[in-house]
Amino acid sequence: MNSQLRDLPSIDRLLRSSELSNAVGNYGHETVRQAARAILSEYRSQIQSGLLLKGSDLKSKAFFSELCLEIEDEVAAQSRPLLRPVFNLTGTVIHTNLGRAVLPEQAVNAIVEVSGSAVNLEYDLKAGKRGDREEGVEAQICSLTGAEAATVVNNNAAAVVLVLTALSVGRNVLISRGELVEIGGAFRIPEVMGSAGCHLKEVGATNRTRLADFTQAVDDETGLIMKVHTSNYEIVGFTEIVPESDLARLASSKNLPFVVDLGSGTLVDLSKYGLPKEPTVGEVLANGADLVTFSGDKLLGGPQAGIIAGKRNFIDKLKRHPLKRALRVDKLTCAALGAVLQLYRNPSRLAEELPILCDLTRSQSEIRGMAERVLPAVSQFLAGKAEVSISACKSQIGSGAMPVDLLDSLAIRIVPITTDQSDLRLMEIATDFRSLPVPVIGRIHDGSLYFDLRCLRDTEKFCRQLGAEP
Repeated sequence: MNSQLRDLPSIDRLLRSSELSNAVGNYGHETVRQAARAILSEYRSQIQSGLLLKGSDLKSKAFFSELCLEIEDEVAAQSRPLLRPVFNLTGTVIHTNLGRAVLPEQAVNAIVEVSGSAVNLEYDLKAGKRGDREEGVEAQICSLTGAEAATVVNNNAAAVVLVLTALSVGRNVLISRGELVEIGGAFRIPEVMGSAGCHLKEVGATNRTRLADFTQAVDDETGLIMKVHTSNYEIVGFTEIVPESDLARLASSKNLPFVVDLGSGTLVDLSKYGLPKEPTVGEVLANGADLVTFSGDKLLGGPQAGIIAGKRNFIDKLKRHPLKRALRVDKLTCAALGAVLQLYRNPSRLAEELPILCDLTRSQSEIRGMAERVLPAVSQFLAGKAEVSISACKSQIGSGAMPVDLLDSLAIRIVPITTDQSDLRLMEIATDFRSLPVPVIGRIHDGSLYFDLRCLRDTEKFCRQLGAEP
């Protein structure tokens, strides 16, 4: 053991070797030194535990070269970007873990353009003095929704916190018991209200809430009335909810703000594209809401943002609140959101230019064509390991949007050939696909690995990294 430990090359020798000269030049002396130290430490542990064969020649040139390659690979792996493109073939179109909405080309170009240059973020070019960073985006939101004013923060949870803090801190917020949703990541509406310094006052029952329940609950301690769109679940059966217009009239009669949290939020009637109907921001405002909050990176198809639209007097109050500065968005978000909103000005081309809508409206014939193109490549990649076929499946919209509405789709279904430890083999196959240059993320269900092709865009790249041509 001691002999083998002595045979390991020193870090200094490794760093001075020609085999690692390129790595030192590309990644830096200290980075390579740390990687070498970690790998040598692992070899020492293997020697001490008897895992390394005693006959191994650690003095050989072959071992030295192999060790240098291992160090170089480790340094290269550590130097990869933290965020990498992946193929989202999970069947969930708006996947929170995979970055939610894919930005359109126009938004990507806008981000690139403002990233490498000084821009007029808070500078009025016409007046030659300081301006408002949200002025352009606010005008677009108002034009598309009919709102008097609007503001933008870094996500919808922040939008809700800002509204509650600015308008109802220390006071009661009335909300139907059936709308106390968990947004995701154990982030719940009651906890959001608590963090904003408000007091939750539940109204009605889980499945039935009437206008009279709200009327009776209003008192001198009431700060606002809130309605939360249950976008991530649905209560069916013996149910009753209060129409937004009725709540708006009640709030107005009591001189209280009426706030609607739309969650996913959409600017267009999705039923025109053959998708399930969702309330639009414009419709909710027309029903009397004073403020509407919604996400930018879900059904809207833009960057992560929380958008608040509604009455000018309330928006002005939000903008003046100290918390607004802590939640404000940067130039990249402003640029991307502005580019996405611009696409909504031409609804006739929206399904072609907005990736989220393109994926949601993709036809079965188009998906089948992609399935037939990639099937041979996957079959060749898994030859002798698994049976590969085209299978009908259902896609879901995701991120809390329309949870009970599923979309017909097609998937590549992969079933391991072996009957022994098939679950383990299935996990190994899934790992192999995640280890590709562009990782492929699928869904394991009932002993099969499914690659839902609804969101697949580049079949050539997909097939090429499997060692085949489409």
